[in-house]
Amino acid sequence: MAMPALPESVPEARILVVDDEANIVELLSVSLKFQGFEVHTASNGAAALDKAREVRPDAVILDVMMPGMDGFGLLRRLRADGIDAPALFLTARDSLQDKIAGLTLGGDDYVTKPFSLEEVVARLRVILRRSGKGVEEPRSAKLSFADIELDEDTHEVWKAGEPVSLSPTEFTLLRYFIINAGTVLSKPKILDHVWRYDFGGDVNVVESYVSYLRRKVDTGEKRLLHTLRGVGYVLREPR
Repeated sequence: MAMPALPESVPEARILVVDDEANIVELLSVSLKFQGFEVHTASNGAAALDKAREVRPDAVILDVMMPGMDGFGLLRRLRADGIDAPALFLTARDSLQDKIAGLTLGGDDYVTKPFSLEEVVARLRVILRRSGKGVEEPRSAKLSFADIELDEDTHEVWKAGEPVSLSPTEFTLLRYFIINAGTVLSKPKILDHVWRYDFGGDVNVVESYVSYLRRKVDTGEKRLLHTLRGVGYVLREPR
């Protein structure tokens, strides 16, 4: 079975993601790994402290509103432990007082929920550059599976060497299938990752977009995008 051809390069930076909402942790983890980061996760402040001491992250993305030790308390403990990694707060609280409190404690930036993954990645790279911990050399963002090739930087797609025009949503869906090639993906899971965790839509939109995608990039004699009825979809070579 063919697997996606990921670029071989050192991780751009080591990131610790801390949030008590598992779907947000998964969403960020998948996206950041795709962007070339090494990702470690924790679901609460205590676990985050242990993980930070273990991996010494280059940056921390942390939720403010967590049970027990909140994000502000966690940042205080990290700084007390000598962990000076830049911090990006991720929170549903958008008041000026909260922002001032976070920045006063040594936080570097804020992203308010609901967020876009593009904004999180962009802000993360800014604080990494400020701290001198980011990789300066740009990395290739090309992925391929079978005769399909995708360029994340230019949003270009080729099928058997021929350019294919995709909408932004079709592109994001294809990218998600490629980075999860060989894995069966349910409609709700695809909806969460492609239409963002806070999208309250009908899962049938996934079926429609898979159909659009098939007409554009799954046109060969050997089909690559398979339906498992009652389960979901999988991108794999035919057996």
